[in-house]
Amino acid sequence: MTSPRTERMLVSAAELRDWLAAEDCLVFDCRSDLKDPDAGRRAWLAGHLPGAVHASLYLDLAGPVGPQTGRHPLPEATAFAGFLARSGWSRERRVAAYDAQGGAYAVRLWWLMRHFGLPVPSLLDGGWQAWLAAGYETHSGEVIVRASPTPRLHAAAADALPVDAVQAGLAAGSVLLLDARGAERFAGLVEPIDPVAGHVPGAVNRPYTNNLDAQGFFKSPEVLAGEFAARLGETAPGDVVHMCGSGVTACHNLFAMELAGLADSRLYPGSWSEWIRDPARPVATGTA
Repeated sequence: MTSPRTERMLVSAAELRDWLAAEDCLVFDCRSDLKDPDAGRRAWLAGHLPGAVHASLYLDLAGPVGPQTGRHPLPEATAFAGFLARSGWSRERRVAAYDAQGGAYAVRLWWLMRHFGLPVPSLLDGGWQAWLAAGYETHSGEVIVRASPTPRLHAAAADALPVDAVQAGLAAGSVLLLDARGAERFAGLVEPIDPVAGHVPGAVNRPYTNNLDAQGFFKSPEVLAGEFAARLGETAPGDVVHMCGSGVTACHNLFAMELAGLADSRLYPGSWSEWIRDPARPVATGTA
């Protein structure tokens, strides 16, 4: 069960400033770039929220890439626990996370902490841009962290589906695969990252950016609920499985559904970059 200190899914810049002033609050800077593994750390060194610890998508929020994995496989429990310990995490601390991409990478940390049975962080609504727009204090350079004891983690197996379970669910018609990539990538019109363009046959498209308003803040739970209801039709939230290119931005749709009160959807962590590792798996193009 989520800690009452971190049950807030979203926190505003003003609220987070108050948390930093009044509480023992741990903040994770999750800025990243899918085309430049070092971009997030460079951005963090140049400027970050006071005391924010950098969470690398490649080193901390993903495991080693193998010949059959996607681009960002899930980290092992021991590796993720070590990262949290080095960051000074403890169950007693309030936790928040942010990025500069509307939550596209911070949600990966949110999902991983939930996956491993930990109190989840609150996401800074509007991210780095909202903090800067408010004119609040920023720091630069390294952050000195007092390490904490390494937690013992156990993954919740039911919320992450392996590729064979996804294939079986699609064949049986028991899951709805919701792809968070942009519409052009889903349709196979462009593919800037992976070697094969297109999507999993039977998947439907919901770009994660549709969860945000024009200013980069999450839409209201009521608006999100209506939009997802229109996309899911008669499918129950628990039968929805999220994917994207590598299991990162897929967490954004999962987060948005939870925000909208549509609980219990699941993640296909390997996503498109794992699916296409096996040329025998079918590929579709066009809209859906």
